[in-house]
Amino acid sequence: MPELPEVETIRQTLHPLLMGTTITQAVGSSKLADLVPNQDSRTLLASLTGRRIVGTGRRGKFLLLFLDDHRIFLVHFGMTGVLVLNPAIGLPSSHTHLYLTLDDSRVLRYYDPRRFGRLAVLTPEAYAELDRRLGVEPLDPQLTAERLAARITRHRRALKATLLDQHVIAGIGNIYADEILFAARLHPCTPSERLGLAESERLLHAMRAVLTNAITRHGTTFRDYRDGLGEPGTNQYTLQVYGRSPGAPCYRCGSPLQQMIVAGRTTTYCPTCQPLPAS
Repeated sequence: MPELPEVETIRQTLHPLLMGTTITQAVGSSKLADLVPNQDSRTLLASLTGRRIVGTGRRGKFLLLFLDDHRIFLVHFGMTGVLVLNPAIGLPSSHTHLYLTLDDSRVLRYYDPRRFGRLAVLTPEAYAELDRRLGVEPLDPQLTAERLAARITRHRRALKATLLDQHVIAGIGNIYADEILFAARLHPCTPSERLGLAESERLLHAMRAVLTNAITRHGTTFRDYRDGLGEPGTNQYTLQVYGRSPGAPCYRCGSPLQQMIVAGRTTTYCPTCQPLPAS
């Protein structure tokens, strides 16, 4: 968390407000270095100061701010990161680790209590290398069921584990993996290598529907996540399986939901709607 819908929501809310603005001052907290493991934090601040924001983007779970010197400010939010412009909500200064003052006096703040997020200013070449390592975008209109199946069936492991692998499909985490598999009526432990074309078509349709609907609802907020203006999402009120207690009735068929651990993550599913394929 945040996953693809949350990062895309942050991008959409910030885009019209940041385009064309110049960062006049960049200030970091004493703990900023924890968020900049591969670059000196002072270098990061200097790289941002005086730069104009000329575009925004998203790749998987990464937010991208394109700068006028062709470099890219990259934000990965980890578990608790928030990037917010002039928030109406209070952000404790002890957890706010980056302040970017814009030429219109507004301040873009990066807030992260657990400091699992990552910040970097990348050259175009460094970003291209990151881009090559990431998997396909699930909302890419050119992604077909055949291409999706070809990527997934290379792996001999549970289907949910493959969905969580950012080198295969970029942007899906634990929340949306559970929701997508439920929507597609696929068991989380379905062997990836046995996924057929019909199942891949269901999976692709479910990915697009679940992720698009979550973006429409501005993402899922349980505790920390906020959009770029500090507002919570509402998708948490429509979740079908994720976060629900084992034994709770399935909203679709009424059967008791079950939980297990897949790829180290708690996984909730309906054994009736998502039967495990026969061996």
